[in-house]
Amino acid sequence: MRLHDYLSLNARENPEGEFALDSSRGLTNAAGLAEANQLANAFVAAGIGVGDRVAILSKNSVEYAVFYFGASAAGAVPVPLNYRLAPAEWAYIVNDAGARMMIASDDFAEGIDSVRGELGSVELYRQIGGTPREGWESYGDWVASQPSEPCGRHVPDDADAYQMYTSGTTGHPKGAVIQQRAVTSNVVQAVNGGLTFSAGERALIVAPMYHAAAGIVGFSAVSQGGSLYIQEDFVPPEVVRAMDEEQIATALLVPAMIQACLVMVPDAGDREFSDLRSVVYGASPIAADTLKAAMAAFKCDFYQGFGMTEATAIITMLSAEEHQRGVTDRPELLLSAGRPVLGTEMRIVDEEDNELPAGEIGQIIAYGPQLMSGYWNLPDQSAEALKGGWMHTGDAGRVDEEGYLFIQDRVKDMIVSGGENVYPAIVEGALFGHPAVADVAVIGIPSDQWGESVHAVVVIREGESATAEELMEYTGDKLGGFERPRSVDFAEAIPRNASGKVLKRELREPYWEGRDRQVS
Repeated sequence: MRLHDYLSLNARENPEGEFALDSSRGLTNAAGLAEANQLANAFVAAGIGVGDRVAILSKNSVEYAVFYFGASAAGAVPVPLNYRLAPAEWAYIVNDAGARMMIASDDFAEGIDSVRGELGSVELYRQIGGTPREGWESYGDWVASQPSEPCGRHVPDDADAYQMYTSGTTGHPKGAVIQQRAVTSNVVQAVNGGLTFSAGERALIVAPMYHAAAGIVGFSAVSQGGSLYIQEDFVPPEVVRAMDEEQIATALLVPAMIQACLVMVPDAGDREFSDLRSVVYGASPIAADTLKAAMAAFKCDFYQGFGMTEATAIITMLSAEEHQRGVTDRPELLLSAGRPVLGTEMRIVDEEDNELPAGEIGQIIAYGPQLMSGYWNLPDQSAEALKGGWMHTGDAGRVDEEGYLFIQDRVKDMIVSGGENVYPAIVEGALFGHPAVADVAVIGIPSDQWGESVHAVVVIREGESATAEELMEYTGDKLGGFERPRSVDFAEAIPRNASGKVLKRELREPYWEGRDRQVS
């Protein structure tokens, strides 16, 4: 089974049913399939073959939703770009992927043009919206010029469905290659775990569509004949209003979004949310008090998904019933990430991959049909991550006697701030460019709003000076907004072991003192 099969079935069985809508337009299933077919034919006409990479840079939109299904039908491989990154970071990903085409919305085309001379593999540029810039062609006109019949290509289920970029602490993002059958397997797993829709029921998609979590929720909705209610940006009052007034059945919200809705929308708890059946959250941990407040305010079932881009999206889920157990008789379950989804095995292992007994902390590894085929053009790192066929997550956790997973820390040093991955090496590299910085280490510290916030510990060169505000401002044009340090401390030296590795656990300890886990 392939991703585009879902939309094809919906168009056949319920052609007038709603497929997707945003603030500008909506599409029925039949119209959505017609546009996806036009896009697939446009790829074929442009010489984009099965397996060719196509980068997309845009905020959420109906076009973005259609893009995934049209690319799937043509065998083109989407490379979604995080619009919060800096242009130099976009260039790295595009070049690493060897993308032959760049599709960007009008508000990001200028940023791409600033690094266009570095994009050696890109042959074709298509602009969504606005008057096309020099060297760009209108995406809308390009798609509309093609027939709406299927493109006639056969795309096997072991073809690559998309390539999303992620990273640990190496400083360079890695392209996780996700095959068609991995996506459809994870959809089945999500649905089995409780992410169900009836025909026509709406899923609120406000998390960025370049993100694995938004992808799996959106694909799961379409797989069952549901529709996508797409918001371009996260605006808490508008999110709450839509959940209450727009017949939303399921909403995907990362914990930072949930917190913002509770804090910034004072009447959230007074609304009825009569159509809202469930809220799905994940991408970062959530405080138990925040979760209980959200459950009371939104008056619906809650589901948590834990996973990673390398596992399509979901490895474990905490069901609605288990959330209720957490409220009534097992409060510690609200800190759990649940149990493995259908067809997934999970183990907690030591450094030699020996399985540890319940209660002991080790690395979380997982085996299942949703795992990536590997990192793009990185055979050694792929072999390490998928050693023995098991995905080594880099997260540390433990399981209890009932098999519930509790995440304790990160084996890697990655920071998760507001559901976004922040890679310390990238932030450190930017700060090292400042003439006053002799040494620096970047860590995540607790944040009630974001789960973790980016914090830098800096050693100043002898004879130089710099303020925290100056250093934070210095990174402004070098990093995406979510990557920039939110606070800076100064130290005489950065603690390192004998081999020179920074002792980040030692740096984190004062900030996390008194907390029972090293993630917020």
